Amino acid sequence: MKNLEFKSRRNKLAKTIGKSGVAIIATADLSTRTNDTYYPFRSNSDFYYFTGFLEPNALMVLAPGRPEGEFILCVRPKNPLMETWEGHMEGLNGVINNYNADQSFDIADIDSILKDLLHGRERVFYSIGKHKIYDDKVTEAFKTLRESQRQGGVVPNEIVSVDTIIHDMRQIKSRKEIQLMKEAARIGVEAHLRVMNECKPSVYEYQIEASINHQFGQYGTVPSYNSIVASGDNACTLHYVENQSMMKQGDLLLTDAGCEYQMYASDITRTIPVSGQFTKEQKAIYSIVLEAQKSVISSVKPGQTFEKMQKNCIEIITRGLKKLGILKGSVSKLIKEESYKDFYMHGIGHWLGIDVHDVGSYVNEKGKSKPFAPGMVITVEPGIYISKKTKTIDKKWKGIGIRIEDDVLVTPSGCEVLSGDLPKEIDAIEAMMSSN
Repeated sequence: MKNLEFKSRRNKLAKTIGKSGVAIIATADLSTRTNDTYYPFRSNSDFYYFTGFLEPNALMVLAPGRPEGEFILCVRPKNPLMETWEGHMEGLNGVINNYNADQSFDIADIDSILKDLLHGRERVFYSIGKHKIYDDKVTEAFKTLRESQRQGGVVPNEIVSVDTIIHDMRQIKSRKEIQLMKEAARIGVEAHLRVMNECKPSVYEYQIEASINHQFGQYGTVPSYNSIVASGDNACTLHYVENQSMMKQGDLLLTDAGCEYQMYASDITRTIPVSGQFTKEQKAIYSIVLEAQKSVISSVKPGQTFEKMQKNCIEIITRGLKKLGILKGSVSKLIKEESYKDFYMHGIGHWLGIDVHDVGSYVNEKGKSKPFAPGMVITVEPGIYISKKTKTIDKKWKGIGIRIEDDVLVTPSGCEVLSGDLPKEIDAIEAMMSSN
């Protein structure tokens, strides 16, 4: 992504906080895996959104109207010895030359730098509670300046969370962001097609997961979350990630996997028959989930809400389960009593973006479900899960866990299914698997 995109975002944030404000956003630190080894570094999403900078131990300060420069990055200075072991570091000059920072400082000097940058500002826009080290440094600088107020000049009088401002911005994707998300979805679709080609009895779930990771790796991407490869009754555990079981004839395989492409996520789920053919009971449950998903997706447009989508989904699932005799009673009473929650216990979807469960409120300032707007990206993922532990259910239904999930872009006139090239109709899935 080009620097102009990040600059445009900073300009929008600067305009929102005004010349009396200063915004502070920290990136993540390295996270210890074992002893002296670390997990692969992944930038804080908000920090990346405004900077594009992907090194640890960094802080962004945005000070609108500051004569010396508005966009300040505090980073690690270049260290030849560290670069020998860990690779290239941008350093103080690098972030000016390559990331358009107006000024840069050594992150080790952050205590004194913060006091200078906060002086003359009335409000500090910073989200406390995410990074204890910087929480302490920001509050200490704020406290010190407040205590020196008698010496004159303007000092901050409040610390305001910057989350709401940033997350409202992040909900509407730019043209470039949409391009990246389309590519993430395309790569995710390829991985799921590979699952359909390799799924068969006696294969282990972890082997399928390895194939998914291999396919992601062909494009330099990584999983955007821990892949769920759940066969049989494992699919009835919503966040099953052990992926250790051997797939068996007659079972279903639920695969929930997406990739992160240049920091943007896809999130896709398909449920397929291990043997290549759905049983009669599996078809019956699958058809309900598919009907619900297609109905909900057809309703996605500006002004639609998750609340209305969920209501639609619940009605279709409840009606379908009643028709099969799994639920008994009037549909209206079953919905009122939330009887469906024994089999469908989660929401219809979530925001999608830099984070797989992306930021942004689900309600507006009036507490009502937030209406969709063009540029928002969501998932649509109904499911039905009938665990073997479920009581008072005919045995033929037990062990069936089904979810179908697609990534959907809200457009000015409706929606576009970014993962729409991945088959989900029963006949199409069976035909693909029978050709293996």
